Amino acid sequence: MDEDLTQHDVPREAAFFDLDKTIIATSSATAFSRPFLAEGLLTRRSVLRTAYAQLLYLVGGADEDQTERLRAQLSRMVAGWDVSLVSSIVAETLHESIDPTVYAEAVALIEAHHAAGRDVVVVSASGAEVVEPIAAILGADRVIATRMNVVDGRYTGEIDFYAYGENKASAIRDLAAVEGYDLEASYAYSDSITDAPMLGTVGHAFAVNPDRALRRLAVERGWGTLSFVRPVPLFPRRARIATAGVVTVVVVAVAVVWVAVRRRRRSR
Repeated sequence: MDEDLTQHDVPREAAFFDLDKTIIATSSATAFSRPFLAEGLLTRRSVLRTAYAQLLYLVGGADEDQTERLRAQLSRMVAGWDVSLVSSIVAETLHESIDPTVYAEAVALIEAHHAAGRDVVVVSASGAEVVEPIAAILGADRVIATRMNVVDGRYTGEIDFYAYGENKASAIRDLAAVEGYDLEASYAYSDSITDAPMLGTVGHAFAVNPDRALRRLAVERGWGTLSFVRPVPLFPRRARIATAGVVTVVVVAVAVVWVAVRRRRRSR
């Protein structure tokens, strides 16, 4: 091989993680409802609406049309919000809003992929102002998230990029082209059938706590299926990253993925 080749000339691998119900056991878009209400960004009526939408999401009852209505509702709701205020609220309340909902199994997989030399990319339909701080705490290398239009420091209510459905897959392919990722050798994880395009971009796809439609598709396409069941506080866990308990979880997570891949190969 030519010694003058740059790092991006050598194929690299990545692991792409959906956020809601894959890394965390809730909806990141609505997890900050309480602090937003306290700061006057939300009304009690809008909180009830988002709580109902979150309930539909958590029980798997939100189809693509309902998800699109939620997107439109959230867009209208944030119009006029001060971006710096939103960012400060997220930073100050990240612990109480997100911390108790992080899946231990997801954290273990992220650590295992990093140990294997892969970049970790969080891919979420939630806004970048919410996703990026969560991804930073998780130690992710890149973020693909929805980006709202901003004028004079405030959201206009318009969306510049909606990280949803096929848009996620397109963004992954674009990022792979820039970073030199070998997508056939890369991994992806999600819970929802709406992320089928994202899962289909990589060679190693896994359905995590999948909805019914995704479970069927995973069987049809030979994708692995994983069950995440243990939400834990993230901040103390990050401080204890070198403890034996975390190492054990990492080993178990790697074993689960290895078994799933082996079964997939045997079924071909």
